[in-house]
Amino acid sequence: MGVPMVKNLVKVGFEVTVYNRTKAKALALQQHTTVTIAETPAALLPDSDIIITMLSDDEALLEIYNGAEGLFSNQPGKPLLAIDMSTVSPETTLKLAGLCKQKGINYLDAPVSGSVKPAEDAQLIIMAGGDAADFERAQPVFNALGKASVLLGANGAGNKTKLAINLFLAIVVQGFTEAVLFAQQNGIDTEQFLNIVNNGAVGSGITKLKTNNILQDNYKAAFALKHLAKDLRLAQEQGMHLPAGKAVLDTYNQAVKTGLGDEDMIAIIKQLGKM
Repeated sequence: MGVPMVKNLVKVGFEVTVYNRTKAKALALQQHTTVTIAETPAALLPDSDIIITMLSDDEALLEIYNGAEGLFSNQPGKPLLAIDMSTVSPETTLKLAGLCKQKGINYLDAPVSGSVKPAEDAQLIIMAGGDAADFERAQPVFNALGKASVLLGANGAGNKTKLAINLFLAIVVQGFTEAVLFAQQNGIDTEQFLNIVNNGAVGSGITKLKTNNILQDNYKAAFALKHLAKDLRLAQEQGMHLPAGKAVLDTYNQAVKTGLGDEDMIAIIKQLGKM
């Protein structure tokens, strides 16, 4: 998702410097977009007004901030706003927000709802936690990346909202794929069934988005199943002990164990098919 997001920032006139833990990815981006490449996270500090991070999990995010050549190993050259758009635990956000404050850096947690296609179309929904002044300062960035941004409270509120959204997403995706499997088991044509779903009251953006994946047996990851499983575990750590949530957490954990983690979340249909 970072690639289309960077492209959208450049498109509206931001000067962007990028760092990627896999340098080849940054070099590939530079072939198509006007960006500067930083050799380390620390190298971003002197010239940046805003730094955006988007990492796969808490450990990776903490390493970018607190590693040997991380952001905290250097000093900002001007008033700096750090915006983390990862889906991580509220505890990690509060830890980083506190460390940033000690460094004189302002901090927003701002995870997004939407995957690759919404990122390409600048249609993400941004859920922020932090100070109102920082949220206002971030508006030009958020407007370049998404169709809506909402300040939900203090640091951590964005993370908590994103976990709730992804809990709902996992329940919907599992319910959707269970219905498809049930229809197939009873001899109903899959394409006809999906057409009924998408044109009826139970159809939604996610059912329409994933219909072709099911019909084409295509599980290339737009949002990897392992990341949704991780988000469900984070939700559990925040006190999610509801029946449907516990059930989907178990299914997604099983899917990761059987090797489906790197496939798209809709590959949960393969795990359910085995069951």
